[in-house]
Amino acid sequence: MRSFATLITASLVAVWVGAIALIAIQNAAPIALRFLAFQSIDLPFGLVIAFSVVLGILGTAIVQPLLGLLPGQGDDV
Repeated sequence: MRSFATLITASLVAVWVGAIALIAIQNAAPIALRFLAFQSIDLPFGLVIAFSVVLGILGTAIVQPLLGLLPGQGDDV
């Protein structure tokens, strides 16, 4: 069962990487992000999406143990 979970995880990562590559090729024009009074430098759209995905994955990996959302915890009933 562990190898099946690894296969699913690898498949999802491959789909994400493929989607980012496809979007990056189609949208090569640089963009600047704006938030309130701040503005970033011009970056390619695909790079912005790749950074967003990586930050989301890392943020989720950090927050899950802090909130106790890991599978198997709290199943003592």
